[in-house]
Amino acid sequence: MKPRLEFAKVAPGARDAMLGVERYVHGAGLEPALLELVKIRASQINGCAWCLDMHTKDARARGEREQRLYAVAAWHEAPFFTDRERAALAWTEAVTLVATTHVPDDVYAAARAQFGEKELVDLTLAVIAINGWNRLNVAFRTVAGTYKPELGR
Repeated sequence: MKPRLEFAKVAPGARDAMLGVERYVHGAGLEPALLELVKIRASQINGCAWCLDMHTKDARARGEREQRLYAVAAWHEAPFFTDRERAALAWTEAVTLVATTHVPDDVYAAARAQFGEKELVDLTLAVIAINGWNRLNVAFRTVAGTYKPELGR
């Protein structure tokens, strides 16, 4: 596969704006492991190989178990996720597929049972951010496989 263009080089301000959202999300207080699961699930839905490569590597670097990484796509059936993680994954799916789902009331209720108001806004912004990254990388065909995790970012 060959990239269409390197969006970060062509428009570094756009990349910097996206990184600003990432800094906010990572400083908001949600668990890093939860954020990686959210990023992996949205990237699976959107078919973003670059982001899947990145976030599975980051999750592993943070100590995530392989078993859970393999099961993210089938989290509904897998017993490896907490109620909070399940609510976040359902919220991720609903927000990622908003044109189809319109974020159902039962998904909202489950998310609110696990997340405070600010946490839910922050989680939603995390979903928005990864969907933005997915769209940039898929649209411009960013080639996966070269990412190396940098903990502490």
